[in-house]
Formats: sequence, C-alpha cells, structure tokens
Amino acid sequence: MRQDMYKEELGFVFIYGAGMNGGVWDIVAEGLDYPCLKVDYPLRDGDADTPGRHLALEDYVIHMMEQVRRWDTQKFVLVAHSLGGVLAMELAARLAERVAGFVAIGAAIPKRGGSFVSALPFPQRIIMPVILKMAGTKPPESVIRKGLCSDLLEEQASRIAAEFIPESRRVYTDCVQASVPQVPKLYVKLTQDKEFGESMQKRMAANLSADRVESLSIGHLPMLSDPLGVQRILEGFVGQVKASRKSAISS
Repeated sequence: MRQDMYKEELGFVFIYGAGMNGGVWDIVAEGLDYPCLKVDYPLRDGDADTPGRHLALEDYVIHMMEQVRRWDTQKFVLVAHSLGGVLAMELAARLAERVAGFVAIGAAIPKRGGSFVSALPFPQRIIMPVILKMAGTKPPESVIRKGLCSDLLEEQASRIAAEFIPESRRVYTDCVQASVPQVPKLYVKLTQDKEFGESMQKRMAANLSADRVESLSIGHLPMLSDPLGVQRILEGFVGQVKASRKSAISS
C-alpha cells in the first residue's frame, strides 16, 4: 500500500491473549474516538478444533502483519494483552515506521531471545513445556474459569470457556528476536490477576523499559471486566503519544 493511501489520524491495533478472539476488545474499541483494528491469530476461520501444531510464532506474526498492512490508518498504538505481548514485540519491530506507541496490559514481555515460557516465574517456566506436550494448549474449563475469568460475570465466563481456541504450542516456546520498540511505552498492571502475579508483571514492565506503569484493580481480562478503565488509560496514553510526536517534529 502506498504511503499516500494511509489516513493521517492515529489509531489503535489490539492484540488479545491465548485462546481469545478479537471480539474481547469490542466494548473498549467502540468507546474510543479513534480508528481501531482488532487483529486475529490464525486458526480463527473454522478450524479451531484442530490445533495448528505446525504453526510457528513466525506464522502468527505474518498472519497478523498482513491484516495491519491492509489497514489504511498510518500511525497507531499497539495494545497487547497476555500472550499478545510476545507477538506485539515482533510486530512493532517489523512495522516500526507506523508504530507510534506501545501499551502492554497484563502482557508477557520476554527479553530479546526469550519466549513466552521463559518469561514465566519459576517453577512454571520448567513445568509449562511439559504441560504443553502432554495436555496441549487448551486448559480444562475449571482452570479457565479460575484463572482467566476470576472476576467475570457468569455469562462472560461461560462464553470464554466455551469459545476458548487452542493455540499452536510453538507460539509459547519460539523465541522473540525483536528489541524493545523505541516509542512511548506503557505497562498496565492487573493487581487482581490470577494468571500473572504482580511480581511477574513488574518484571515484564522492566523488560519493556516502560516509560510509565499504571494499575487496574482487576483480573486477567480487564477489557471485559473494566472496559471503561481500559478506555480511560488508553485515551490518556494517546495524549502522551501526541505530545511526544509534536516534540519530535519541533526539534
């Protein structure tokens, strides 16, 4: 797509976590006065019951990158949640000329050369590869409800558990080669998260070299349990991004 075909306004590109789909961002996106793109992973086209064990992290990145390339908003803020942080790091590196900011919401941010599994605390990073090999990538419903859905309404929890899509094993174990993006960066800690503890999230914010850290007193899926809180944080961050861009232009 030619540069002159892009719209000049700033937008958001949303990346969800494992097992989800773009619909988890609907309420947040609808409440923002900016263009929004909710990118999807592979395996969301009717083959969800057959995990793509052959798919690498690279396959996920390419699939998502093509969606962003077809989008006509020139500059955007990447918003990544959970496993999506791993993918967002690679996207930010490959689309660096279009990325204006980076927001990690309870996201896994491994160091360069690390994987999602490597970002986990001990002993999970030792146990996780064994679990992936023996049990696959879809947790039991009870685990989904207790972890992902700990503070959701019953109707929301039932939908998440029923629609959970198993990912490729390699998306958890393949290593990220991207460096930290050189744009304004925000990490949003989820202080009631049953999946990622606060100490892990603190390390992830450090790995990201976040310019600022904010907190939501909420569980692992804040886009569902507190969409207004997420909107408020994103709108505030846009102000920071715009100020940074104006400063860069004037200097």
